[in-house]
Amino acid sequence: MIRKIKNFLNLHCDFKVYNATWIAILIALAVVPCVMFLPEHYGYENGLLEDIQMLVLLTGFILAVRSKVNKKFFNFAALILTIIALREINCGRTLFFPVPGEVNTFYSWKEIKYGWVVNPIYGLYMACVAFYFFKNKLFITLWKIIKEIRFPVWNVLLMLVGMGLGMYAEKAMHNMVFEEITELLFYVSLTGIIYLYAYNKNFQFKE
Repeated sequence: MIRKIKNFLNLHCDFKVYNATWIAILIALAVVPCVMFLPEHYGYENGLLEDIQMLVLLTGFILAVRSKVNKKFFNFAALILTIIALREINCGRTLFFPVPGEVNTFYSWKEIKYGWVVNPIYGLYMACVAFYFFKNKLFITLWKIIKEIRFPVWNVLLMLVGMGLGMYAEKAMHNMVFEEITELLFYVSLTGIIYLYAYNKNFQFKE
């Protein structure tokens, strides 16, 4: 049993700390100090932490579309990042429709003229992304990645930690700084994974 576990780890897990991993580690180390010392407004919509998140997502998007390998798969990754970015700004609602005189408060789409069309369009876009995934049989590429390429363990682990803590912060703590800094950890870790699979030869396979 121990030998099987070792063989599995050797075949599927890469424990090396890459440069992209160090960035995620630094964000993880910053979580507690940020929660303790950053003012609440840093976690507001369009605040500093969310602005950094958008820059990270833009970086991931650029890395994905500029990949020289598995172009269709990384184009799909770029589309997913676009979905995430649109979710962060609520399809532009938090950018363009603040309530005057209120802090971190925005009109709902129901209160905005023609706002009702936004969610159906967003849903249609996600459906188109899903269609792109199946039309190009990217599930085969994904299976090859899972089957043939080792996982960057620390990036994957930090991504899962960021996702889990972000959900906990949103549902249980209602702490905006905690929620946004852990979401940032998720995005940085995810972007690091995209970078490794797109540009590091240790994580690539021949199409």
